[in-house]
Amino acid sequence: MSTGVAPVRQLDAASVRELREAAEQVLADFGTSATAPDLLARVAEAATALSEPIRHQCRPVDTDDGLFVLRGLEVDGDAIGPTPSSWATAGDSGAAHDIALLLLATVMGNPIAWEGQQDGRFVHNIVPSAGHEEEQTGASSAVLLSPHTEDAFHPGRAHLLMLSCMRNHDNIATTAASIRKVKLDEADVALLSRPALPILPDDAYAEAQGFDGQPPNVPTLWHSPDGLTLRFDPAYTPMEQASPAHRAAYRRLEDELARVSVAVSLSPGEILVVDNDLVVHGRVPFKARYDGTDRWLKRASVHVPGRRTRPLAEAEEHGYGQAAIEAYTA
Repeated sequence: MSTGVAPVRQLDAASVRELREAAEQVLADFGTSATAPDLLARVAEAATALSEPIRHQCRPVDTDDGLFVLRGLEVDGDAIGPTPSSWATAGDSGAAHDIALLLLATVMGNPIAWEGQQDGRFVHNIVPSAGHEEEQTGASSAVLLSPHTEDAFHPGRAHLLMLSCMRNHDNIATTAASIRKVKLDEADVALLSRPALPILPDDAYAEAQGFDGQPPNVPTLWHSPDGLTLRFDPAYTPMEQASPAHRAAYRRLEDELARVSVAVSLSPGEILVVDNDLVVHGRVPFKARYDGTDRWLKRASVHVPGRRTRPLAEAEEHGYGQAAIEAYTA
């Protein structure tokens, strides 16, 4: 893994002021960032009025890196209070930032939430939580969070993932690796393009893990109109069910993703935007203090309407009983 520089897009001062004022107005009107339908409607209205400079910086990912860092937002470390002890205790901490993130997500596409995760909120709090140190979820700390596609088990997963930094005193890095940068031979690509194995729900979806239905086999790789894409979560893929040849090809893919992986250490106010069809992301291990100063990210997930990057067969998957909630419906 390298510490390669991620592409950066800078919001100018006028854009930052415009975004802050729009978010503060929505917050003043509703007094919360909890995303009720009327608040979402106001966010959609406000996003429509945002200026062209903001829209330009929110344009689709346009390099093989499959990601970019959006800079310029301001975070007042004192005003936001201490890092919550878990997502469940976060409440409205950083509410204005939640709404700013929703505004940007709305410019990029359609924010989504999950019925079975963080009470259906459209902005998640990612913080280390006592008792979850060893899990393969965002609440962990002591273990490497393995590179993965966000919500890889589900056909309704996000096209874009937004990770916004509120606090990161220890410069803890998010890892990211793009399938467009790996080198695999055609035989491995062909083998991994076959739907040979399922991807099971991760530990953040306890209800989905108890779903009574046959897990669908899905491809790891496939060709979309603009290049190779992937659906990848080794921590929740039962590799023991695969043939030796498939396991060997999967290991070579893992090795290649590790080779091209970059470490992105976010500072407060920076947002990492990841194309979830091209890039797997993870996190280096760290020792949580649980004293209010630990790393704190906000997460938003985005569908891009009309995007055609996934196999048609995904439409037949049951999604383990989980449903993605679209912020805006036609």
